[in-house]
Amino acid sequence: MTRCSDKAALDQWYPLDTETEIAFGTSANRLLGTALAVTRGKDSSIIITAEGYEQPLPLIRRFGLVWTTLGEPAGGLFALPEADEEDRRIVNCGTVAVHASGLRIVENFLDMAHFPFVHTDILGAEPHTEVMHYNAEIRRDVDEVWATNCQFFQPQAALSATGGIMTDYIYRVMTPFATLLYKTCPNSANRWDVICLFVQPLEPDRCRAHPVMFLIDDVSTTTELVNFQQLIFLQDRIILENQRPVLLPMEPRAEIPTRADASSIAYRRWLKEKGITYGTTAMAA
Repeated sequence: MTRCSDKAALDQWYPLDTETEIAFGTSANRLLGTALAVTRGKDSSIIITAEGYEQPLPLIRRFGLVWTTLGEPAGGLFALPEADEEDRRIVNCGTVAVHASGLRIVENFLDMAHFPFVHTDILGAEPHTEVMHYNAEIRRDVDEVWATNCQFFQPQAALSATGGIMTDYIYRVMTPFATLLYKTCPNSANRWDVICLFVQPLEPDRCRAHPVMFLIDDVSTTTELVNFQQLIFLQDRIILENQRPVLLPMEPRAEIPTRADASSIAYRRWLKEKGITYGTTAMAA
């Protein structure tokens, strides 16, 4: 068990569970190598305590999840106005345990090149394998990584899609362990579906992923939407758990990037600027 000493990683907010899952009794949990206990107070409030910490940890309820921190974040959670739109479905897709660095999961989320080979006949299919040029940047005004002008042909871009379409994407990384994408909405020509992936690092090489979707879809059932998203993520988990090294390489030329990896390059550069080492090969340096 590796307890985190990385201040940049400590000073972030992390999801633990949905309010429903966390609200009853006492549950064991973990964050950044530190054991947590989640209990309910006499007034039914949620109390989160951490091994080695004298006071209960702060918490935020947002996006249907309970968030906490072991450090001192500069502020609250990132802005996501779509989460408050009344006609959107908020779909929490459960929690998936992954034996991989949480940073690997975020980087995989940004990667379009694997769509035809990992999510065949859903998010991609041969011969449509080319990742067309897109723009990736670190936006200094908001301290986030964005990838824009992304397009990919998808046989079934969403559960509600009735055929293959050229799908537009915008990727956004808000914190080292939290990312989302805006994508073409099959049910509304002038709005985006929003798919979020919030990662809870348990250890440098183990984590829990919390996918949450904010959708314009009044046809599909919640069970169908959850099953669709879990199918995609479980396909990713097979790849993630077989990547070597397990931790995210940070050394120059440790992995050879291609043009399709522009978002990954920006993400790793951003992590280095922040001084993030937890979950990376730099931990051993």
